[in-house]
Amino acid sequence: MVTRDDLIAWRERWALVNEVHEAEVRALSSAQKLEQLDALLAFARWLGWQRSEAEVQEVRDRWNRLRRAYGV
Repeated sequence: MVTRDDLIAWRERWALVNEVHEAEVRALSSAQKLEQLDALLAFARWLGWQRSEAEVQEVRDRWNRLRRAYGV
């Protein structure tokens, strides 16, 4: 059985993991971040996760409606 203390300890450990991860990401150069993004996009294409132009346009239209609604 998992106790309250177990859950608190688990959450604290993950908070430490997140802090280290955030520090690592902040330490990356812009070029490294761009390389990682490019690798993710290439992987998505390899998996066949491409959006149709209609889907892309639908998202653009939603953003434009939000911008108009909030005067941005």
